[in-house]
Amino acid sequence: MSDISSGTASDQIEFPKPIFISVNNVVLEVFEAGRQNSGEPIILCHGFPEHAFSWRYQIPVLVAAGYHVIVPNQRGYGNSSCPTEVTDYDIKHLTADLIALLDYYGYEDATFVGHDWGANVVWNLALLYPERVNKIINLALPYQDRGEQPWIELMEILFGEDFYFVHFNKQTGIADAIMNENVHQFLRNIFRKDIPSAPPAPGMLMINLARAVEPAGKPLMDKTELSVFVSAFELSGFTGAINWYRNLDRNWHLMADIKPLIHQPTLMIYGEQDTIPKSENLKNIVPNLDIVSLDCAHWIQQEKPEETNRAILKWLAQQNA
Repeated sequence: MSDISSGTASDQIEFPKPIFISVNNVVLEVFEAGRQNSGEPIILCHGFPEHAFSWRYQIPVLVAAGYHVIVPNQRGYGNSSCPTEVTDYDIKHLTADLIALLDYYGYEDATFVGHDWGANVVWNLALLYPERVNKIINLALPYQDRGEQPWIELMEILFGEDFYFVHFNKQTGIADAIMNENVHQFLRNIFRKDIPSAPPAPGMLMINLARAVEPAGKPLMDKTELSVFVSAFELSGFTGAINWYRNLDRNWHLMADIKPLIHQPTLMIYGEQDTIPKSENLKNIVPNLDIVSLDCAHWIQQEKPEETNRAILKWLAQQNA
């Protein structure tokens, strides 16, 4: 992780040095910038298999726009705590970590930005702690309707036992071990762009990516940037991150009595080439909604950083006008 700490992980981007904050019975590795902008907090929440470094292109522009930027490695990632109990990664724990982070800094509320799994946490944060979330910006993953069946049960019916969500839950530990043995290869193969469209290969996606000798498409980042992710997962392993998936059915039960209505002003940013489908009824759940679509795939803020930054800053300026 020395590349991050020295601020030399990318020639173009200076990345903050980490601080370690004890919250909610874990220690979070947090990267912070713009403390001079105290009073305007914005918290950036990464997805899988990511790292706070995923937001390297957004941090400086948000600081320049007047925000106190707080970017945690969430539990299971980087140098943050990796609890051994699977249930310690349920949605109650993940959202409570962010609330405890707000409390640590003395903020009543903040703007929350999430990508992928981070977006899922932010959606649920707004439902569980609506008074602590003033605005939402989510990338890639729209709010997922709870439905009548627990998630993994439904996904197995729809997509089969090799679908990686199902595999993570039903064949515990197998994918973790293979990914841990092939950290560099897996991360090199998953962080790609301009991937030619092709029918899905047989087998389990994440295992296939960990074992593939030749990656598809083009690299999303340079080798120095990729090394930040590789170093982090060589240290932590993937089990903590995968344990987020192993709580999907638990989360389904935990959120049973929560009405899915989000009142905060919200910006949803989609990648037009992303395999995650857009939501057809997001406006019904998030009535105060704006939508932006960018010509990219899943890793939106890393693949199209300038366009992402423009969309975020324009929207924030409109909200603050």
